[in-house]
Amino acid sequence: MSKIGFIGVGIMGKPMAEHLQAGGHQLYLVRHRTPLPQALLEAGAVECDSARAVATQADIIIIMVPDTPHVERVLFGEDGVVAGLSPGKLLIDMSSISPIETRTFATRINELGCDYLDAPVSGGEVGAKAATLTIMVGGPESAFEKARPLFDLMGKNITRVGENGAGQTCKVANQIVVALTIEAVGEALLFASRAGVDPARVREALMGGFAGSKILEVHGERMIKRTFDPGFRIALHQKDLNLALTGARELGLSLPNTATTQELFNACNGDLDHSALVNALEALADHRVA
Repeated sequence: MSKIGFIGVGIMGKPMAEHLQAGGHQLYLVRHRTPLPQALLEAGAVECDSARAVATQADIIIIMVPDTPHVERVLFGEDGVVAGLSPGKLLIDMSSISPIETRTFATRINELGCDYLDAPVSGGEVGAKAATLTIMVGGPESAFEKARPLFDLMGKNITRVGENGAGQTCKVANQIVVALTIEAVGEALLFASRAGVDPARVREALMGGFAGSKILEVHGERMIKRTFDPGFRIALHQKDLNLALTGARELGLSLPNTATTQELFNACNGDLDHSALVNALEALADHRVA
């Protein structure tokens, strides 16, 4: 049994923490933005009054919060994680944040005698609940091997991509693919619907061919059924595409379709699921997928 601090038990973090708890590990939690889930506390998780207290109690600290500034505050803010660290502890950031800042954070944690892994995930709320997340890891091999049994409780496709920052770079690449595929599925279903063909039947047919994908399966169904309650909010995907476009400028790259998809997201309600990107396409076409 490991003593694990888990900071950020929201839509994604809660089921991830539940899997760790079900695996026999002791959890130490602190409120971040929303109240702690009662189910975790009733099952034995310990509520702490600060991130510092979490880090003092736990040997491994996992962070799962929305954006780079949140991670920075959790780590280095008043009563933050670093105030409770002692040499030999392991910090795992499973948020999706800036690869550049990640490398800076890792260096500061390493200077305290602790290891740091960036381990963002893909798979959304569905994958978090099913423990089938894809986990992309950056950091030392030895720290990765130490964390591997915990990753196995939360995901299925687990890959150490490289050193610190590599996991976050991989996640940015993932988000480019996901965003552009959602846009493509939206265009395809809109085309079919406008042509007078049942988009549900079109989706069913495409699922068996080369166009088949998890996004067509899950988000295509959301578009048809208009179920846009957030599994992954548009605002968070916009944050990830901002990382992609900022990084592209620094690298001298052009990512034209990423930029276009970001503009479509800008026309949508950021609190909806990212499959609601189809709403922007529908507004341009003056036609709704149905």
